[in-house]
Amino acid sequence: MRKRTTLDIACPNAAGIDIGSASHYVAVPPDRDDEPVREFKSFTCELEKLVTWLTACGIDTVAMESTGVYWIPVYELLESRGFTVHLVNARHVKNVSGRKSDVLDCQWLQQLMSYGLLSGAFRPTDEICALRAVSRQRDMLLRYQARHVQHIQKALSQMNVQLANVISDIMGATGQTIVRAIISGERNSTTLARMKNARIRASEEEIVKSLQGNWRDEHLFALKQAMALFDAYGMQLIECDQQLEAMLATLQRKACGSDKPRRRSSGKNAPRFDLRMYLIGMCGVDLTRINGIDTSTALKVISEIGPDLSRFRSAKQFAAWLGLCPGTKISGGKVLSGASKRTGNRAAQALRLAAAALRTSQSALAGC
Repeated sequence: MRKRTTLDIACPNAAGIDIGSASHYVAVPPDRDDEPVREFKSFTCELEKLVTWLTACGIDTVAMESTGVYWIPVYELLESRGFTVHLVNARHVKNVSGRKSDVLDCQWLQQLMSYGLLSGAFRPTDEICALRAVSRQRDMLLRYQARHVQHIQKALSQMNVQLANVISDIMGATGQTIVRAIISGERNSTTLARMKNARIRASEEEIVKSLQGNWRDEHLFALKQAMALFDAYGMQLIECDQQLEAMLATLQRKACGSDKPRRRSSGKNAPRFDLRMYLIGMCGVDLTRINGIDTSTALKVISEIGPDLSRFRSAKQFAAWLGLCPGTKISGGKVLSGASKRTGNRAAQALRLAAAALRTSQSALAGC
């Protein structure tokens, strides 16, 4: 007689949570409570009741499915109370056929988790999560600031001030000096051209020609506001760099206890402190010695993943998590597609950009 294959219970104390913006549905094993499925509002007091109820039911493992950022408060609260929390991929849940409805999602999650059929997404430690949040905030500020640089260029072009055609960066030292002088009321192109830095290759005569425009009031007003917003985001970036430096200093002291570095990192958008030395103190090695990896790339990767990669079983699993491994669509022994999957992984994007920069560099690895 054939032996009947059955699924063993891997996590008997598992619960499932279907996360929503306004309320969360929670399911526990049917023998733990007379009402095994309950709804809790997303208020903090309701989340405290949720944790109390799960503790009373003897739950130690929780699987949750969510979109957006609604899961973060629940995840952090449960993790702080000692629960093993798994944020599962909605695609993995849908690939397993079974009951599926808005009310019973939490029950289906609880059943799949109890049989050990779900795996949680990677989430670094709390310290790295905090570092990641500040690093992402800084990237957002840089993007917003760059938009106002475009507004400055647009206002200059509308006045037919062709400064961008004679200097490479209008937000460099020379460009900012000239633009701020224009905002202050200076209109003499010869006087403005004399403000150029000695490193500018364009001649003073070329700059004089580029600064002969039609000084319309509406375009000057737009230019003034764009520069004010550029400066406002610059002030926010300074505060963000200070917060980032304080967090990196804490992580560095835990790693090696070295003194606080003082030298500023290189690069136009790099933080205003010695980021490289902080990263060395945090990781124990100099990541910038890898061809193609600069301090900004190293910070992005470390802030997304952290210096400890022990949660990945192998380099292959790490590459698969990044979405950098080739696809394996094979049918009947024929490879249908080898393209890597689309992913929004920020660490993977940073590594792709580093590889692209390395390809066009003068390094011995270029073109490999």
